Amino acid sequence: MKKSYFYAGVSIFCWSTVATTCKLLLGEINSAQLLWMNSLIAGLFLLIVNICNGNFRIHRQYKIKDYLIMAAIGLPGTFFYYIFYYSGTDILPASQAFVINYLWPIMSVLFACIILRERLTLRKIVAIIISFLGVAIVIGNSIKGFDTKTLLGAIYCILGAVSYGVFTALNQKMNYNKTMTLMVSYFATFIITTVMNYINSDLFLAKFGQMAGFLWNGIFAVAIANLCWVTALKKGETAKISNLAYITPFVSSVWTAVFLKEKTTVNLIAGLLVIILGIFIQMKDSDKKKV
Repeated sequence: MKKSYFYAGVSIFCWSTVATTCKLLLGEINSAQLLWMNSLIAGLFLLIVNICNGNFRIHRQYKIKDYLIMAAIGLPGTFFYYIFYYSGTDILPASQAFVINYLWPIMSVLFACIILRERLTLRKIVAIIISFLGVAIVIGNSIKGFDTKTLLGAIYCILGAVSYGVFTALNQKMNYNKTMTLMVSYFATFIITTVMNYINSDLFLAKFGQMAGFLWNGIFAVAIANLCWVTALKKGETAKISNLAYITPFVSSVWTAVFLKEKTTVNLIAGLLVIILGIFIQMKDSDKKKV
């Protein structure tokens, strides 16, 4: 087995557990509290990684302004993305929130056009429309009945995908060490959520069971998953490895069915397939440029 596929497999497995672990934790705490603990653990783990791989030798090259820019680049992906996704997961079934959140690859394309000045082609526009059609299928019954709570949850998940699209574009635009940037932005997220929770009197001491969930999310689902994914892309063919990411929602639906007893509906699968169809249409456009 190629190492690239092993690293990609680790990432997919870790990411697939996010919906289940977050839903379980959100039964006792709110989104800001969950992000508070997850960002602290992810930041500390990435600090250890940066020390071990020698990244801290380059810290002298950066000024305070650079660290502020790193935080600004990372916050759409480490703060806004998670606060919106967790809020959506708190409202919706975990599997539904996870599928809607998979608009992020399409949002990455859209913001590459806006921020990186990439060309917005007809194929990309069609791909975006098709992917949003997939979201409409996922929450179809709620649209018919105008279920405002479900629609709010869907909006949160879409805003999460938008935030991650901004994050990916900014990361491509700015030339900073990626692991250092992630670490700085997770610590910035921890500071912001500490203030939020302090103002709302929501600071707390985690129970043993909660701590296990926080450690899993912060270390495996966030830090290790992202590091393994970057490694997989470096060691393998980007196009082939990237396609493997679309296995994640299907694996995630297995965990939500087993641990949360959520039913996998026809609307959910059909909507997911339509979203992925939109993503593949966009990818075809990218492939043409490479030829």
